[in-house]
Parts: sequence; C-alpha cells; structure tokens
Amino acid sequence: MAVLDVRNLRVRYSNDGPEILRGLNFTVAAQDFCAVIGPSGAGKSTLIRCINRLVEPSGGEIILFGESILPLNPRALRHLRRRIGMIFQEFNLVNRMSVMDNVLSGRLGYTGTLRSVFRAFHRADIERALELLDRVGLGDHVNKRADELSGGQRQRVGIARALMQQPELLLLDEPTSALDPKISRDVMSLIKQLAREFNVPVLCNIHDVQLAMEFCNRIIGLQDGIKKFDGPTSEMRKETLEEIYAMEVL
Repeated sequence: MAVLDVRNLRVRYSNDGPEILRGLNFTVAAQDFCAVIGPSGAGKSTLIRCINRLVEPSGGEIILFGESILPLNPRALRHLRRRIGMIFQEFNLVNRMSVMDNVLSGRLGYTGTLRSVFRAFHRADIERALELLDRVGLGDHVNKRADELSGGQRQRVGIARALMQQPELLLLDEPTSALDPKISRDVMSLIKQLAREFNVPVLCNIHDVQLAMEFCNRIIGLQDGIKKFDGPTSEMRKETLEEIYAMEVL
C-alpha cells in the first residue's frame, strides 16, 4: 500500500481565482525519495503544503497512511501532523533558542502542556536529540543560538528537528534554495542517507533539477498545476525537461 495517494487534487485560493493545482494524481511508496520539479508558479510548494493541510485543497482526495485526511477535525489533524516531518526553505528555526532547544521542539506534539511550557523534556528525548545532532554533524554546537549558525548548519538543525518527530513521511519544501551549490549537495546527501537509515519516504519540492536527478529515485514534473511527468529518474529525458520548463520566465 502506498504511504501517500493523491487523487484528482485541485487547489484555488479564491472562488473566482485561477486553479493552482489542476487534477493531480500520484502515489508515494515506502521507499521513494520523490522530487517535485517545475518552473516557478507550477504549484510545487502548494502541493507540498496540501499534504499536511497547511493549504486546504478545493477538490480531490489525499490518502495518507491509509486514511483520507481532508475530513479530519483539528484534533485528528494535529495527531496526523505528528507523523509528518517537514523541512523548510527558510529553516523556520527560533533564532533566540539554542540548537538543542530547536531540535527538541520536534517533540512538542508529543509533550504535555506543562512540560512544553517549562521545556521539561523526557530523558529519552534529550538523548535522541543529542544523537541526531551528532548524526548531522552538529554535536559540538548544542548550546549555540540558532542565529549563530551558517545557512548549511541551520538546515542541519532543521533536519534533526524533523527526525525528532520520528516521522513516517518527510516533506521538503525547497530545502536547498537558500544554500550555495556545494552545501546544497551536502544537505541533500545527508537527507537521503538519513531517510534510508530511518526508513522514511520523502516528497521533495526542489528547484534544482540536477540535485533532483542525482538524489531522487522518482520525479514528478509540474507545469501550470498539471502533471507532465511521473516516473523513475532514469526515464527522464532532456526533451521532457524542456517541455516542463517551456513556460519558465527568464
């Protein structure tokens, strides 16, 4: 069974506005590291944010972990989001907080209100956070403030925070767009390595086609909210890429 099954997904931001996504259908399997590519305005970020209902679809169905998520009430949606890790373009860290506290915030969905207020996390959570910081190469930066880190280091904190949730799906929204090419490659390599290690499927909105071709086993190509390609990376052809990006404004 697919981890994620998207059926005829449609999104428009206002009743009389244009459709941003126009009838998308695709699945994500348990072993997938799936890239979503396409020109600016194709609907890539909108798609990623629909999966955890940060954006509300206007039509279609999203089946996640075998459950239709669109009818979920707020309480059920909060529980669902605990199972989804998200890594953002702008890192979304709390600058004044330490690296450790930013990573531990990945457990807030599992922590009671009083423990959250006083940041009284369980010993097991603290030990896991330390282990993850070691895995992403930041074991020596535990007590630094987040705003003291470089861009690549900040994204590594974001990766560790997402994995603190022990997610069953990772959503990546342009995780390398704020990074230089070398750091981007390092970050994508780390995410792929950890996704395999923790057996977590990945759906990744990414602007860099070369990174998508290098690190992802499958590609979904969007153009103007319509799926133009869906298949193994090995089957992507230059002509198909040219068609997907034909409407790109340079």
